[in-house]
Amino acid sequence: MALINESHPEVFILLGFADRPWLELFLFIILLITYPMAIMGNMIIILVSILDPCLHSPMYFFLTNLSFLDICLTTSIVPQMLINLGSTKKAISYVGCAVQLYFFSMMGSTECLLLALLSFDRYVAICRPLHYTLIMNQRVCILLVSIVWLGGITYAVSEVTTTLQLPLCGNNKLDHLVCETPVLLKSACGEKEVNELTISVVCIFIVAVPLCLILASYASIGRAVLNIKSSEGRKKAFGTCSSHLIVVLLFYGPTISMYLQPPSSITKDQPKFMALFFGVMTPTANPFIYTLRNKDVKGAISNLARSLFSSK
Repeated sequence: MALINESHPEVFILLGFADRPWLELFLFIILLITYPMAIMGNMIIILVSILDPCLHSPMYFFLTNLSFLDICLTTSIVPQMLINLGSTKKAISYVGCAVQLYFFSMMGSTECLLLALLSFDRYVAICRPLHYTLIMNQRVCILLVSIVWLGGITYAVSEVTTTLQLPLCGNNKLDHLVCETPVLLKSACGEKEVNELTISVVCIFIVAVPLCLILASYASIGRAVLNIKSSEGRKKAFGTCSSHLIVVLLFYGPTISMYLQPPSSITKDQPKFMALFFGVMTPTANPFIYTLRNKDVKGAISNLARSLFSSK
């Protein structure tokens, strides 16, 4: 392979599951089904949240941002996965790999922070209901979302830039389906312990700190729900939080197992399956979780469908 310089190859070869063609075919079919579902499901959440006046509240404003993030997250990796799984061509240019790294890291880190923001919204709604509209006004919501996006962008730029500066010494084969930071760290040569430590510390702030805020918020929410005397009130409060908790578990489970461990301890196939789960299955499941467990969203979707059919 031609090299840009002594350390960085012109192209990367993403090996994926080349040694198991039957698995590649199976995953290719799964992605062909789940990717359109993820795009369509999240687009529906965005549309109904914008068009239905009943959903013009802080929670659905944050959910709209979450759906947009999921669309960007899955789009940043699935097209490349389909190319790799559906053909013998496994190459991606160095520039393409860098762009994928930036977008995937940006969307993933922003989602970490946004899930913490959603838990704070639920905390205020249940624990401070009389002050909810005062605390979560439009200006505050826009400011909080802007901070979340800025934090995700800052993290991605610092993490990926640090990773791309590591010498690869001409090694252009990555045992993965996509370009991802832990795999590039593992493939780097020379002294990389300082870089691994730096990225691990930054990951703690972007993953562990939001998770601690989520757990603290739901500890307070749990106490508040238990103090509600009516069973109907407890059921309603639990219903507004259960969907978010399921999404948090789906998102943080693979994230913690992937990013909060030393890159040298990551097994061969772990990054591949985690990328599939984190970047494909979670964005596909999120719209169904929020739709199936939320009467307001189901009602908004029904109203939108009726208006579309009546106009035709």
